[in-house]
Amino acid sequence: MHRSVVLSVDAMGGDHGPAIVVEGIEILSDAFRNGGLKVLLHGDEALLKPLLKQHPKAARICELRHTATSVTMSDKPSQAIRKARGSSMWNAIDAVKSGDAHACVSAGNTGALMVLSKILLHMAPNAHRPAIAACWPTMRGVAVVLDVGANVECTATQLVEFAIMGGAFFSANQNVDSPIVGLLNIGTEEMKGNQAVRDADAILRKVKLDLNYTGFVEGDGISKGVVDVVVTDGFTGNIAIKTAEGTAKLAATFLRESLESSLISKIGALLSMGAFRKLRAKMDPRKFNGGVFLGLGGLVVKSHGGTDGLGFSNALKVALNLARSDYAEHVAGNLKKLAEANTQSKLESVSK
Repeated sequence: MHRSVVLSVDAMGGDHGPAIVVEGIEILSDAFRNGGLKVLLHGDEALLKPLLKQHPKAARICELRHTATSVTMSDKPSQAIRKARGSSMWNAIDAVKSGDAHACVSAGNTGALMVLSKILLHMAPNAHRPAIAACWPTMRGVAVVLDVGANVECTATQLVEFAIMGGAFFSANQNVDSPIVGLLNIGTEEMKGNQAVRDADAILRKVKLDLNYTGFVEGDGISKGVVDVVVTDGFTGNIAIKTAEGTAKLAATFLRESLESSLISKIGALLSMGAFRKLRAKMDPRKFNGGVFLGLGGLVVKSHGGTDGLGFSNALKVALNLARSDYAEHVAGNLKKLAEANTQSKLESVSK
């Protein structure tokens, strides 16, 4: 589906402010010389107008909507709620609520963005909790892991909802019709894992959802690319993704130290420079930027606060892919089936 899309962007969020936001829009705009994309840019026009002059391609597709206030990266969610109305973040989300835009993108305060998104957009029908979905490089390409921080504990039904939303997200973002979905567990045997994970597995096998569910996947299976979508609670998912990030940095440090340890090593590194460039490109975190708040009554994409223009453009692409897809319809259909199955199960238990 290639309909025209309007993205609503919080220009004031992130560690580097409006500069990387406008640069990201400029990078993305190259693919839309003949129209098809419009950006509602929310922020301080005194800062944004000079940047748009420096980036004429971005200016061509942007409509500037001035806001005098913004939510800072250090604001607690409770503080953000009190001062957020009329801020760049609030207005960016509100544009999705009003129907002016198809999706919102912000590099701002994650906690504040989540709270304001829930307040303004509410939950989607039959969804109980939002989940943060993140992309993860694998041997087969990329996987989606959720939840990675929004929910410390989850019920079996919530894990099934995450499976539904994660599958639809992967399909929309990676253009794959039937992605493979698995539940993260400490083993692949049926008796392994806590009760919520085992119950979620039973539901996914019993309820006839439009979902390619394969069963349990262990931690090492994520990077192997055993499945396309890895479902877990936010506590486990956040630890897993932070551990992977730390391990990648550790490996890069060890490699750099080894390559600089002697003259011969330095010469070998110079001869292998082409291979190292390819490796760096594959592992570039900017390629995987753009976490999605799934389960809300509208599309919200969270960019990493410390990214650059290229990274922000990839977060915009995630929002664009979702807005152009049938993600919402796919999720709504499966969540309805799950709700009906839960209702039927309760009625059967009462009648016994």
